[in-house]
Amino acid sequence: MPDAKTTLKSELSELIDANRSEIIDLLRRFLRIRSVNPPGDTREAADFVRSILDRFGVPHRTVALDETMPNIVGRWDAAGSGRHLVLNGHLDVFPVTNEALWSADVRDGKIYGRGASDMKTGTLASVLAYCYLYQKRQQLAGALTLTVVSDEQSGGRFGTRYLFEHMPDEISGDCCLNGEPSGLGTLRFTEKATLRFSLSSRSKGGHGGYPHHAPNPIERICKLTARIYADYHLKLATLPADVDAILTSPETIAAADANLGTGAGDIARRITVNIGIIKGGQKATQIPTDCIAHLDIRIPIGSDRDAIQRQIDSLAAEHGCEMRVNWDHSYPASMTDPFGEMAGILRANIRQLLGSDAPPVSSLGGTDTRYWRWRGIPAVICGPSPLSMGTDEEHVTIEEAIAVIKLHALCAADYLDPARQGEAQPPA
Repeated sequence: MPDAKTTLKSELSELIDANRSEIIDLLRRFLRIRSVNPPGDTREAADFVRSILDRFGVPHRTVALDETMPNIVGRWDAAGSGRHLVLNGHLDVFPVTNEALWSADVRDGKIYGRGASDMKTGTLASVLAYCYLYQKRQQLAGALTLTVVSDEQSGGRFGTRYLFEHMPDEISGDCCLNGEPSGLGTLRFTEKATLRFSLSSRSKGGHGGYPHHAPNPIERICKLTARIYADYHLKLATLPADVDAILTSPETIAAADANLGTGAGDIARRITVNIGIIKGGQKATQIPTDCIAHLDIRIPIGSDRDAIQRQIDSLAAEHGCEMRVNWDHSYPASMTDPFGEMAGILRANIRQLLGSDAPPVSSLGGTDTRYWRWRGIPAVICGPSPLSMGTDEEHVTIEEAIAVIKLHALCAADYLDPARQGEAQPPA
């Protein structure tokens, strides 16, 4: 006779299968909502999420520093006492250049839409896990909290960061599960630090044929950014020995390359530099009066981000430029135990559901899980493929979307299972 845990998970899986068409319809409706950041207005998307929560009759409330960027927070307690799991997802998405993405069309088994990868599929998985398990709470122990936030794409000042600044005891929990794009063949356990900053240079300007009259700010910026690339881009980081051992293991490299693109396993151990914006000048024959560049540097755990910032600041001064750090978008690296309990739960469910393993890898971008990890709270990511996120062809396969939604529900059920509360951590 199957035990209660097996029966509950089977019921959840069957429930999701039975509601497959409705779930896909919900996802497509979610993807059609324009919650672009910037500007970051997510009110319509929040209304949509609240409509789902209201239909299931689950507790929730709205918390906002800015009314255009609401955050939805809900919590329910299971029948038995136990530990506290937090589900986290965000509402905001990247801007688009392809307006067709707002149609959420289905082609060849894929749903195309902005946010399909990053991260409305994962957010919907959190919302539905919260709702489905509420119906099963008499069989569970502990508490489940849902945080659906705004402003993740711009650093979280109005979103998760705001929640931690104003209600940390309510949302910290004992563990966090997040649905950011990851690829279901990986377990994300560490994220790089970021250093986001601008470089600017000014001049009185003048005629392009009179370079002896004034310096050229564009030339200064180009030389400075070339120097930064030469000094830092793809430089091997100084990683802790245990982290380096994981990231250089053959299974981790293979998983990273398969899920994040060939070369991802190597990039995980390196500093990367990206120049996202350069603005300057009005005419080819005119020495410009100013030029500004915006850069993003990603730094693996173990390397000294603050030392790099000081070095670049000195380089900027040497080139007649000024460096200004955007501290809202710059943050330290983070990591969680890749062999901890939730990591083991996730890998076990992936093996059972998909028949494959999910070795630990490094994220190449950033997520809100850092806010939990900085506090020593385990936080893991389970979401769809990241390869199309932010592109004009962003999509999620239908099978992948259903798998993500199942995995969130099953992992949450395992974590809140009364029988395993206090058990030894399972092997990954």
